[in-house]
Amino acid sequence: MALTESTMVPLGTPCPDFTLPGVDGRLWSLHDFHTPTLLVVVMCNHCPYVQAIDDRLNDLAKAYAGHCAVVGINSNDAVTHPDDSFEAMRARAREKGYAFPYLWDEEQTVARAMGAVCTPDYFLYDSHRRLVYRGRLDDNWKDAARVTRRELKEAIEGALAGHDPLDPQHPSMGCSIKWRSR
Repeated sequence: MALTESTMVPLGTPCPDFTLPGVDGRLWSLHDFHTPTLLVVVMCNHCPYVQAIDDRLNDLAKAYAGHCAVVGINSNDAVTHPDDSFEAMRARAREKGYAFPYLWDEEQTVARAMGAVCTPDYFLYDSHRRLVYRGRLDDNWKDAARVTRRELKEAIEGALAGHDPLDPQHPSMGCSIKWRSR
């Protein structure tokens, strides 16, 4: 597992349009989300960094339902990483009881358009779907009991209240996205 930090895409960047299949059997697009904020998380099944936070992410999705839509997008190459295949995604979403859509970016176009590089990579957009946060979930990815600062939660609450973006924003870190060979 190669540790990679997010690239800290410039704040204000628009959310790229997308239409992707979800593990629930439907196609999801950017325009399906009508909440004041939107959190897009580039994630996967096999990454230990994602596995360490997915319960916290699911709790966040439940806590902000109706205020901040959460969507998970898996962009990993399923040929080289079969644990990240669409079928495996379905099984993982069922097992974890995800309270958010889990989408498959098989062609990796959405991850590239967003500037995502690692799993998990978090992108919080405001009501105009402009980037207001691209940092980490909190200050302890490994151990939820040792978290002292919930930066993504603070960013969501700030965006909902109309405040300026959280400063500073610390990069997320995790496994590199498993890009397909071209």
